[in-house]
Amino acid sequence: MSKAEVPSGVSVRFADDVERSLYAKREKVYPREVHGVFAALRVTAVAVLLGLFYGLCWLRWDGEQVLLFDLPQRKFHVFGWTLFPQDFPYLTFMLIIAALSLFLFTALAGRLFCGYACPQTVWTEVFLWIERKLEGDRQKQIKLDKSSWSRRKVFVKGAKHATWIVFSLWTGFTFVGYFTPITELGARLVVFDLGPWETFWGFFYGFATYGNAGWMREQVCIYMCPYARFQSAMFDQDTLVISYDKARGEPRGSRKKTLDHRTAGLGDCIDCTICVQVCPTGIDIREGLQYQCIACAACVDACDQVMERMNYPKGLIRYTTENAVAGAPIRVFRLRVIFYGLILFGLAVALGVSVGLRTPLALDVIRDRNALYRETSQGLVENVYTLKIINMDDASHRFRLSARGIDGVELLMEDATIEVGAGDVRSFPARLRADPHKLQKPSNQVVFALMTTDNPSLKIETEGRFLGPVPAR
Repeated sequence: MSKAEVPSGVSVRFADDVERSLYAKREKVYPREVHGVFAALRVTAVAVLLGLFYGLCWLRWDGEQVLLFDLPQRKFHVFGWTLFPQDFPYLTFMLIIAALSLFLFTALAGRLFCGYACPQTVWTEVFLWIERKLEGDRQKQIKLDKSSWSRRKVFVKGAKHATWIVFSLWTGFTFVGYFTPITELGARLVVFDLGPWETFWGFFYGFATYGNAGWMREQVCIYMCPYARFQSAMFDQDTLVISYDKARGEPRGSRKKTLDHRTAGLGDCIDCTICVQVCPTGIDIREGLQYQCIACAACVDACDQVMERMNYPKGLIRYTTENAVAGAPIRVFRLRVIFYGLILFGLAVALGVSVGLRTPLALDVIRDRNALYRETSQGLVENVYTLKIINMDDASHRFRLSARGIDGVELLMEDATIEVGAGDVRSFPARLRADPHKLQKPSNQVVFALMTTDNPSLKIETEGRFLGPVPAR
């Protein structure tokens, strides 16, 4: 059946209609520059976050990079605190706390993270600033894109993309600098002596920055970001969101500033569409709350400026809640907020207590599996081990090792004490020797005790197995 054969009054969806509803070719968004309270906050947030990203890797703390994830050495330096793979639970705690903080902030004030702190937003703001500096404001950008290719257009576009690429490569270099000491990385970059993985990740992260912030922009927020899809699960009618006051703004329409719009039957919205022009995702906030909205509040600043010029009260578009728009009071402390807050507080306390009780030592006991055991000329049974001491403290220590668990067990080492530097790992061989008549079974539990000679309270114990012959009955 063709569309011409469909009887009147009958609704039929054809394949091409379905295809058009599922896919729409991207129309480039040209966000108009806006100034105001929220724009200033956004610029401040961008400056602070980019300053931290590009600056932290150059700071030193006790001779170490202040933030360094040294994967080859399996050490993570975080503000003077050295973490080892054994400390991964702390990192897990931090990630869980960060996720719950996002849930709490979303329940309270919507997508504040998206509008002010999301990396996609932060880097897109920088790329937009570069674009405006080189191509001009919104109208000039539209005019330039519609114009035919000329020497000036090639120069302007080339300069813009060259600047984007240089900035993206610097971003990739900085990213790798959190995994390889940045001073070492910079020295090797000068002589073109970077390793293959450093080269790959530098270009990969740089390319991702260039593509996401320069080309894809709002498409990342609309189609790629999962947060835009599940944020509604954390929203309720008391969540602070950006809303258009329809009761006050409708019916919208253009008018002269001197017109008494109430007498003419018009609302406060003059239908200037500036709120749409400043939106980085290209939506019309007057159509209601949409998942594409990243809560950047650009439309709030723009509308307030228009209301001020028209001598109307500000706040036609504002941060508010659905209940407040309906005339109900705003409730900050509600069940989900209290629930998120209690869990977040509990996890923060647990992390603090865990860190406070943390013993900055680790002892790994690796038994030699080439032989179950061996017998000495004196008739004793001997097991061989490799012991690994991890000193996670900020100071060097001398350690003394002992063993117990079997009557008369003897620990044999080359040195009675072992010195391990701050943040270092040292492995050494050791032997346990025991009388076979004192063994209760073929596999016996032994305990290795490690303590520092300068601070007896700093100690740790690790269990191991001692194998021997089957006891005679």
